[in-house]
Amino acid sequence: MKVRNAILSLVVGLPLFVSASSAQEPGWSNVVIARGEMRQQIEATPIVNRPYRPLHFYGNAVRRAHYRGSPLAARR
Repeated sequence: MKVRNAILSLVVGLPLFVSASSAQEPGWSNVVIARGEMRQQIEATPIVNRPYRPLHFYGNAVRRAHYRGSPLAARR
């Protein structure tokens, strides 16, 4: 019963914690290679305000460092 309650607490509480901690960050874009008007819009936006994109390691790391403090996982 205790394990069940712990799992239920994690399932319910984790999405609330994650959404509250990343409220200021830009969202994810499903486009890997932007073309046309979307590309111009992305290039005109400062790098920390651009959306996260798959396979864009440098830009995503810069945004993580800006919003979270470090692009690397911290040792505990």
